[in-house]
Amino acid sequence: MSSVRSVRLGLPLLALVGCAPAGGTGAAPADTIDGDRLLQHVQVLSADSMQGRRTGTPGVDRARSYLLDELQRIGVEPAVPGYTQHFSFTARDSSRREGVNLLARVRGTRWPNRYIVVTAHYDHMGIGRPVNGDSIYNGADDNASGTATLLELARHFRARPPESSILFALLDAEEMGLRGARAFVMSPPIADDAIVLNVNMDMVSHSEKGELYAAGASLYPFLRPHLERVAARAPIRLLLGHDRPVPTPQDDWTLQSDQGAFHQAGIPFVYFGVEDHPDYHQPSDEFGSITPQFFVGAARTIADAVRTLDRNLPQIERQRAR
Repeated sequence: MSSVRSVRLGLPLLALVGCAPAGGTGAAPADTIDGDRLLQHVQVLSADSMQGRRTGTPGVDRARSYLLDELQRIGVEPAVPGYTQHFSFTARDSSRREGVNLLARVRGTRWPNRYIVVTAHYDHMGIGRPVNGDSIYNGADDNASGTATLLELARHFRARPPESSILFALLDAEEMGLRGARAFVMSPPIADDAIVLNVNMDMVSHSEKGELYAAGASLYPFLRPHLERVAARAPIRLLLGHDRPVPTPQDDWTLQSDQGAFHQAGIPFVYFGVEDHPDYHQPSDEFGSITPQFFVGAARTIADAVRTLDRNLPQIERQRAR
């Protein structure tokens, strides 16, 4: 192919991934989350040409260029000039690194000064130790999947505006210690007290059991009834959990992705993700290893959840303040 935009999946893939929409009041109609386009984003972002999207490499620059083009194509408003929030940090090897977050927003129709911040990290591990002759850590599930879902959520809410405002943040350098999320929380483009909730997505496309987890309700129990309503009508199995250190600390995902930076700043979160699978942090985390029908169902479930949380954000804000 001559460029990443030459990837096209076509009707056969649509037939492969078709699944029932989330039903019931408040659910996102199926046609608002396009399965073909969702999968195209993952295939592009996890291609070998992206070289594993490691922060500070030409591969992540190519991914960022693709994402910028998509944000402009969707027509969402930049939340900062040129959509870009630059930051620097000291890496674990004591070197100075540069990262770039991409920030866009859709303004709310009823409560424009209240915000949900929807996040997904677009970086991954780059090129590393070969496994079975493959040294590119493509990161299809981790986290091209969350990145693709964020793009489709931006498209959905651009066409059907939310009641509260939504800031969409594509974050860099998660794999280096949640650096992009920490930079955002330290210097948000909106007032600190305007951020009511964070919804983070990291690994949402690969589950042989058809299970997606929503973490956060144990820490913020006022979120539970809203998530339970979404789970009752979801086209995949949505489970609440992985937000308490029992039976082992490894079961607690609170600080294991970008929602950790928001939680530490006192901002409630919902984190959507799957449990670890054999391809996690391996070169085998490629487009061909994801489970497409589950992924499309997961993305539609997340869209339903964000819409539900949006419609109940004033209540969530009041309960948070207690």
